[in-house]
Order: sequence, then C-alpha cells, then structure tokens
Amino acid sequence: MAVECINHEYYLRFSDRILALIRKVFHNYPEFRHDSFKHVARLAPFIPFMGGRPDLRKPLKRVITFSDHSNSLYFGCPIILAAGANKTAERICDYANVGFGGITVGTATRNFREGNTHKPRIGFLEKERAIHNSMGLNNEGVEVIARRVDKQLVKAHKAGLCVGISVAETPGLTDPEEKLKDIIESFSIAYKAADYIEINVSCPNTGESRVDLDMSFSERIFTEIMRFRNTLGLRKAVYAKLSPDLSERHLIAIMEMLVRTGVNGVVVGNTYPTAKISELPVSTKYDELRPLRDDGDCGGMSGRPLYENMVWNVQYIHEHYPQMSIIACGGIDHGYKVYDLIKMGVDAVQCYSVVAFRWMAAHAMRNELMDAMLNDGYKSLGEYDDRNPKK
Repeated sequence: MAVECINHEYYLRFSDRILALIRKVFHNYPEFRHDSFKHVARLAPFIPFMGGRPDLRKPLKRVITFSDHSNSLYFGCPIILAAGANKTAERICDYANVGFGGITVGTATRNFREGNTHKPRIGFLEKERAIHNSMGLNNEGVEVIARRVDKQLVKAHKAGLCVGISVAETPGLTDPEEKLKDIIESFSIAYKAADYIEINVSCPNTGESRVDLDMSFSERIFTEIMRFRNTLGLRKAVYAKLSPDLSERHLIAIMEMLVRTGVNGVVVGNTYPTAKISELPVSTKYDELRPLRDDGDCGGMSGRPLYENMVWNVQYIHEHYPQMSIIACGGIDHGYKVYDLIKMGVDAVQCYSVVAFRWMAAHAMRNELMDAMLNDGYKSLGEYDDRNPKK
C-alpha cells in the first residue's frame, strides 16, 4: 500500500505551553528536566488536571506475531516508550499512566556504567522540537535491571504494558572475543526477564566505534545470540536497533545478515549522530551544539527532524524484507503518524522526545490514532489487520 509521508503537525495547547515554560525554567538543568518524566508518570493518576490512567480499551491493542513461532507480543497500544527513558527499570507500571502500551528499558550493559562524565549531557532544540544527548549508556548493569523487570512483569502485563530490555556491549572492551562474551552474557541475563530483547548495535554517544559499522563482527554477534536463543525452550523475539544514518548499501548488507541469522525484527532507528546534523532538516548549526560537542562529537539527536529519514528506511525495509517485524522510531509525535506507519507495514512505534514537548503525549497520540482509524472506517486495530492482512 502506497502511503504518503506527512510530517503531521500538532498545535500547542495551554498545557503544552506550560511544558515550554518548565523547559525554560530548567534551561540550565536539562538532565534534571529529562529525568523528571518518571515523576510525572508516577504522579499522573493523583493530579486531576493530568488525567493519567492506564488506558485498557481494546480497540488499540496490538499483537505482534512471528513466522518462526517466537512468543507473540501483546501491547496495550502500539506506542512504546523507547529505551533511554527508563534506564533503571524501576516503577515500570507508572508509564501506563501516561498512555504507553509498551516500554523498552535500558540500554543495559554487563556492568554498572556512569556514562559520559561531562555535563550537561543533554540539550533541547526548541525550534526543532528535538533533543541532543551524549549520555554514554549510563546504567546500573543488566543483572540489576533484569531482576527489577522480572519482579514487575506480571503487574506490567495487567497494566497493558509489554516490556523489553535493550542491551549493548560494554564500551571500552578491545578484544573481539571479550566483546562477544560480554554481549552474549548481557543478552542471556535480559532474556530471562523481558518479553523481548532489543540489541543496540548503533549507539553513537559512547565514543566507541559502532558495532553496526563492522559487518563481520555484527554477524558474529547475531549468529551467537540466535544460536543461544534457539537452544532455549522459550523463544522470545529479538530485535536489532539500527542507526538512521546508514547508506542504502550498508542497510542492505545489515538486513541480509539479520535475515540469515534469523533475527525477528528491527527497530528503525536510533538517535542520529550529532556529527551528521547537517543531513537533517534543522536550522541549528553543527558548531552551535555546545557543550555536548566537547565530548568528541559522540552524541546523537532525536525528535521531529528524524521523521522523513526514518520513513524512508521503514518503507525500504518493508518492501524488500517483508518477513521482518518493524518497530519505527524517530520523530513520531502524532497519532496520525502512527497510523500512517501502520499502513506502511510497521508493527509498533517507539518514541520519547515528544514527551518533552507535548503534554501527556502518548494519550494525545492514542486519541489521534483512534480518530485516524475511524476516519478510514475501522473501529479497532484488530479490524484493520483483519481487512489488511500482511503478505
């Protein structure tokens, strides 16, 4: 189905202007502002004007199935909170209050990481509605994160959340065998707890060479991961998180490798490398990204400017690799975009930057998604899938 790519606009409400005021007040403390979303999620049900409650309405429920009979994934709605929002896996169920139907926690590494030490590690581009960051994979380690997910998983399912864990190799390792052992261990620990696993091979903000740029090593990683998974009695879905800056030739090479190794799907994509900001439709200049550029240009950008690039990648992958499950991520800030992407063949979407710019963003996007479906004559996503089966 040919779908027009429209970067749907949303109009600022009074509550959105309050958010803008909060960003202005905490301009000199961007990491605090970034981290405060967890408090919003927790307090949403108790503050009348926020209207925060888990939305368990059936019309927006989404089920992802896999041809290799991996466990199906059940989302309260196809809007997932992307990795980076909840790095600790604490109070997972709170994020159902603010409208999400799934959450990917992490990204987790084998052991505790402080992340990059320069401050600030995050900044907001108000005009572009974008965020640039170089957090450096700060996290408490995969064992701590997996243990917390395991304790909360049943409760999360009751709240309508499907829970994934994002894992990555530990930056700083130089020996290939040590790197491989490290990520396999992280994968095996996360696998025991989560509904699905997301392998982050494309993080641009650690100062290390990205794994997805080394095709031979990437193939070793995914071959070993899928081999290990296939020895287990329970088959959970494995997704590869790709970078949005890949050339067509490199994208083809990665997708061919993922198909060969049996990976279930892709998350398209990660933050866009800050050093390539000129490739995006933004007015901000590369030299203006201070002090984040002082980290050696290893940061990444997320938000509205990534949308057109992400759509091109999604359309290409779906056309040439229809067997792959696709989760779209990049500039998704409107429910009509979610619907357009579903019509393009996407199973679900991830977002995070939008919560800094839209009040109760996921709830607003759910309402817009429902409106878009009704305009096309569908009362639910299930009805849409029944009338438009995937090939």
